[in-house]
Amino acid sequence: MPKIDKTGQIISLNLKRKQKHATMKKSAPGRSPARVIAITSGKGGVGKTNIVANLGYALCKAGNRVLIFDADLGLGNLDVLLGLTPRYNLSHVIEGKKELSEIIVSGPGNLKILPASSGIQELTKLTAVQKLEIYNKLNALLMNYDIVLIDTAAGISSNVLYFNVSANEIMVVVTPEPTSITDAYALMKILSVRYQEKRFRLLVNLAKNEKEADEVSRQLCLVADRFLDVSIDYFGHVPVDDNVKAGVRKQKVVCEMAPMTRASRNFAELAHRLARSEPMISRSENRPLIWQDII
Repeated sequence: MPKIDKTGQIISLNLKRKQKHATMKKSAPGRSPARVIAITSGKGGVGKTNIVANLGYALCKAGNRVLIFDADLGLGNLDVLLGLTPRYNLSHVIEGKKELSEIIVSGPGNLKILPASSGIQELTKLTAVQKLEIYNKLNALLMNYDIVLIDTAAGISSNVLYFNVSANEIMVVVTPEPTSITDAYALMKILSVRYQEKRFRLLVNLAKNEKEADEVSRQLCLVADRFLDVSIDYFGHVPVDDNVKAGVRKQKVVCEMAPMTRASRNFAELAHRLARSEPMISRSENRPLIWQDII
């Protein structure tokens, strides 16, 4: 374990990713830990949390054990989106009042949720010690699930970068808006140049049709190929669907409320594709854990 001084700074950077995987496997022989997928965006307002909730629900309906970690620590709203009123949240874990396993609540379709807090500014500036504690506690839960989805905040704050590079896979959500495309590129650039992340999945939300989604993917891939040394896997799109907005107002995922709508069918297809895909583990086993560099 890395050495940590009294100020919360990590001193030793010698812990390897392969040591982390060995530790996780040791706790439950014969069972693989969950795939940890960070779902993120450069710009807010792209429907990322709705994507996470519906994708998680669809994965559960397909027979997977799914945990969603609401990692928008200061403005978490996944519980509100799902009509849940958890008694405890991540702030109680950080304060030492609860364990991570004790704050998990059940959502629709037996989906499990790790709720964040809302309106607590201190959680947006976690120390290295606090980040490490969350990381270790989350690792201890991985054997209980098939897939863990991390719903990050938007942008390029240290918390956003931390949760992205702590995951095995990164999925970037973007909309056809130019500002969303630009910010998605900026996020991938930082993760690539500073933290050596080289593979991303791309999901286009709120597309009018498949052609528009393909064009967004083409634009991003073209710029990334020219200026970044990264691989972008176009994962698919979710169309504009008024039923999604209706579900938000009713605090229900559209996949549960209206399973035969365009968006719901797309979510089912995306869940099927994700469950059947090979894990996108882009980081080298021999590289020190990147999250140790993020303060």
